[in-house]
Amino acid sequence: MVTQGEEFWIGRIRRTLTEKSADPVLVLVGGAAGTGKSRLLRRLAGLPEAVGAVTSWSCGREQPPDLGADAPALFLVDDVHVADEDALARVRDLVERPGARGAVVVTYRPEELAHPGLPFGAAPLRYPEDLVVLRHHVRPWQAGQVAEAASSALGEGCAPQAAARLHELSGGVAQVVVDLLAVLRDSAGQRCTAADVDAAGVPVRLAELMLHRTRALPGPARRVVWAAAVLGEPASGADLLTVAGLAPPKTAAPDDSSDSSDNRDNRNGHAGPDGAGALIAALEGAALLEDAEHRYVLPVPLAATAVLESVPGPVRQELHGRAAALLQRRHPVPWAALARHRRAGGEMRAWLRAVERAARQSAAEGRHQEAIALLEDTLASPLVSRPARARLAPVLAASAVVALRSDQTVEVLTQIVQDENLPQAVRGEMRLDLGLLLCNQVGRSTHGWAELERSAAELREERPELAARAMSALAMPYWPGNSLDVHLAWMRDAERASAASGDEVVKTAVAANRAGLALSYGNPEGWELLKALPVDSPDPRCRRHVARGLCNAADSSVWLGFYDRTRELLDQGLELSARSGAPYTERTAMGTRLLLEWATGQWEGLSERCEAFVRETADMPVISADARTVLGLLRLARGGWGPAGSWLSGKEAPLAEHAAAPLGATLAGALIRLALAREDLAGAAAQARSAWNAILTKGVFVWAAELAPWAVEALARDGDAAGAHEIADAFAHGLTGLASPSADAALVWTRAALAEATGDPARAVPLYQQASTALAALPRPYARALTAEGAGRCALRAADQDTPEGAGSGTREQALAELAFAAEQFSDLGAAWDAARVRALSRAHQPEKERRRPGRPSYRDQLSPREREVAELAGNGLTNREIATTLHLSPRTVEQHVARAMRKLGIATRQELGMAGQ
Repeated sequence: MVTQGEEFWIGRIRRTLTEKSADPVLVLVGGAAGTGKSRLLRRLAGLPEAVGAVTSWSCGREQPPDLGADAPALFLVDDVHVADEDALARVRDLVERPGARGAVVVTYRPEELAHPGLPFGAAPLRYPEDLVVLRHHVRPWQAGQVAEAASSALGEGCAPQAAARLHELSGGVAQVVVDLLAVLRDSAGQRCTAADVDAAGVPVRLAELMLHRTRALPGPARRVVWAAAVLGEPASGADLLTVAGLAPPKTAAPDDSSDSSDNRDNRNGHAGPDGAGALIAALEGAALLEDAEHRYVLPVPLAATAVLESVPGPVRQELHGRAAALLQRRHPVPWAALARHRRAGGEMRAWLRAVERAARQSAAEGRHQEAIALLEDTLASPLVSRPARARLAPVLAASAVVALRSDQTVEVLTQIVQDENLPQAVRGEMRLDLGLLLCNQVGRSTHGWAELERSAAELREERPELAARAMSALAMPYWPGNSLDVHLAWMRDAERASAASGDEVVKTAVAANRAGLALSYGNPEGWELLKALPVDSPDPRCRRHVARGLCNAADSSVWLGFYDRTRELLDQGLELSARSGAPYTERTAMGTRLLLEWATGQWEGLSERCEAFVRETADMPVISADARTVLGLLRLARGGWGPAGSWLSGKEAPLAEHAAAPLGATLAGALIRLALAREDLAGAAAQARSAWNAILTKGVFVWAAELAPWAVEALARDGDAAGAHEIADAFAHGLTGLASPSADAALVWTRAALAEATGDPARAVPLYQQASTALAALPRPYARALTAEGAGRCALRAADQDTPEGAGSGTREQALAELAFAAEQFSDLGAAWDAARVRALSRAHQPEKERRRPGRPSYRDQLSPREREVAELAGNGLTNREIATTLHLSPRTVEQHVARAMRKLGIATRQELGMAGQ
């Protein structure tokens, strides 16, 4: 008998049904309950070769059909493991006489066969000589298959962690996956998380199957299954029998003074009547399976919940007690699992001690999410006393500030800091971590700032080393509301406090923030401070702070325009973050990488990368803000003004409190540009004034690089030339003594925009060219194209101001060359709106002899270049009037182009035009 892959034997069946010379074939399909055997038979019944030739029979549920046939026939027999003697005889007869061109497929559950390995019973079967006999085992789905099914059922809202949890709990059993997805489709909302999968419960089919199998066992075997459910992991036979109470007790060796109660747990252990027999009975009853390592498990991990719910409470507590005693003897002790058994066994003090050991061990090894989950669950219990809370909360907080967002942790810490009976130093320590969580992971910077200030005051006298950390956090200038001078003052306090503390970890934390502060506003001293950080420190806590410092420096560097340095810092920071267990820092660096790709023109696939990052960090607004902003900028460049507005200012946008200040300035610059494109001059000017006031309040002018050119244009075009001059002058003054190639180029761009908007295009041309050259050196291809466009546009206007006809032709040729370069650059990047706008401007100023002559052959059923241009902009969401403004056409002409494009492409809606026109 040969075991073959699915596609091989399906192909063999097809040949049997279609080729006269093909031999009959029998395929034995085995698989555990729910793995998809019946679904496979339905697929076979739908084969084109099987039309009119299929006979199906489900044993135990239907009367047997007439199984004799002379013509080509496909016999599908399901669930032969439940066939009675008469039915089995019919199946045996069919297999022994399948017909000249017969194909037989028989499915069964190996674990439920009356005679293991013999689906047709104990009596030998007389296989015909010409019968090809194949075997196929339907295996559980792999993780990728489960993820694909989850994505199909739940859409993009299914987080990768949810799909992984689904695979873990279901064991990949197809029916269990399908049943869970049916629940999640209605209960999980727009985003399905791992917690939603846990909350989905045990599917009815799985619960009933396991309870039927368990109840059918003799008492000792049932206890073995209960023991497997209690342990919840693959276990040796000896361990199962020990937990079940069917093996002689072993003497426990206490780990420390905390768990002397283990010895009395063994009072329940006794030599069972026949432990080996009980284990064999559980296996024969299909309530347990043996894995490749000769350990024993439940058929589906999720089944443990259903089994445990059927166990009487006192018995369940007894089983957990023996499981705890068993784990206590292991080296090393699995503290998290031990804590679970201690709690379920009613040993409260031992439970809390095990929780603390498990959490500290996970945190020390960089597994902060595990520590957080364990501590959150523990501190949510009303059984935890106030002293125990005060002892465990710092462990939770220490992991939370370097891990990913957890609102439950915020709630726990908020409750703790409100307890006036806590010692002030303990409360201040908790408030420090709460403030960091609120500012970073949760995005409530105003609230977080207030908590950090109170923390610094509470810790100043008793815990200067922690006070220094609070002060250095207050020194970071990214959040709105305070000036650079305030942050610099906090940094001076932090340096004094850290020096007085003598604590190397605190000194490293403060040093990382000092370097980050300097670089954030363009102080060249920051680069030397960064080099002094102890990258190779043997202390993992120091390395985590260094990783944070490197990643923060990368973020500052991308805004400053030092892109090569940014790449180096990201590589170093990401590597160190992963090595030291700092997932929050890793995610911030990933967001910075998206900003870098935007700035340097690495746009291919960037939208998809940003969307994936937004899905992954949907509940962490501070981290996802980078990706959301880039998505808005990309949509704007491509002409998707509606989606751009949503990403930049709608419900998808980073809120003002969530977005770091440089990101806020970038958002404002994009919104000003969008308003200008829509000819909303008043709205653009109002946005410019508000955003520039934020820059003035903060006093970090390097962050105005993405704002100042658009703000100046908005004010000048709205009639406020004086305000525009004030912005340009303040921008120039604010950059004095600082190092930022991006801001330096933006300052020249700002002066060019000011000259253009105030009616001096001739003066604007060399400024735009100078800015374009500087941006090319960075490189920033999109910004360079915008300034090249500005140079060409202003050169044309300057030429138009020449009086004799034909004067300034050299300037006109130069202008058209600038515009041609800009259009090509925009097209290469995929900036459809920008490219269309520049091409339209070029066409309007081309010499008459170079324009298209009347009577040129039509494009018939193909889109003309102009129709393709209009179709793409319409498909991206621009209205006819917006397209007309962009392309220098009348709305009526645009309407005609849209209608012709839709007719030629055979589509009914504008939304389809974008894709169809490509």
